[in-house]
Amino acid sequence: MMNMKRYRSLAVVVCAAAALSSCEENAVQQIAGPAPASRIKFFNFGVNAPAVNFYADNTKMTAISSTSGTESTTGVTYGNVGSGGLYGGIAPGQYTFSGRIAAATDKDLPISSVQMTLDAGKNYSYYQSGFYNSTAKTVDAFIVEDPFIDEFDYSTAYVRYVNAISNADPMTLYVTHTTTADVVTVGGPVAYKAAGAFTAVPGGVYNLATRYTDSTSNAISRASVSFLPGRIYTITSRGDITVTSTTAVNRPFLDNTLNR
Repeated sequence: MMNMKRYRSLAVVVCAAAALSSCEENAVQQIAGPAPASRIKFFNFGVNAPAVNFYADNTKMTAISSTSGTESTTGVTYGNVGSGGLYGGIAPGQYTFSGRIAAATDKDLPISSVQMTLDAGKNYSYYQSGFYNSTAKTVDAFIVEDPFIDEFDYSTAYVRYVNAISNADPMTLYVTHTTTADVVTVGGPVAYKAAGAFTAVPGGVYNLATRYTDSTSNAISRASVSFLPGRIYTITSRGDITVTSTTAVNRPFLDNTLNR
């Protein structure tokens, strides 16, 4: 009986403590609610551009984890996409999006900027692109909408092409199945700062190539890229189209990013 009384007393104390803790400033906050109605992801494809953090107005949208207790100075480096390629949720509305230097020198200096109004229920991609001007400390940028297919066929993949190379003419993306040699033309010619339409592509492994209009020669190529049925992909060209090295960081390259 004595033990039972002690347990009951302990239970009362625990319940009282829980009730009090819910009123404290550092109590666990309830954040349940509807998710933001717009989404955006960020790419640093500006040739020679420094690593950046991406912002919507003054709200940071991407960041690198830090174990030091202070903000990381690494940021999103050239050739990479922020937040591991995931979309960031954001409320619909008008914003000034920017890429700001992540390093300690010139910390938070905006080097790219685009104003854009985001609509509810839509997805977007911000591309830092072109060539970095180290004197002016500026680089080009643009935003495209990511209009997913309304009537989605889960037995096929969907692929589109974005051109982020400022010194390249409009190009068309061709994907060739590595086993059957079947070729799928992914949309038509795509100019710099533009995106083609999503095109249905049978699942499989493909060799990718872009070509200029009326040309049979590949301007850029990449081998053995997998497209899984039920997924959506964006192939983006980045780099300097005049570079012929196959290993240079700024060589023309076809990036493959999973949208969904």
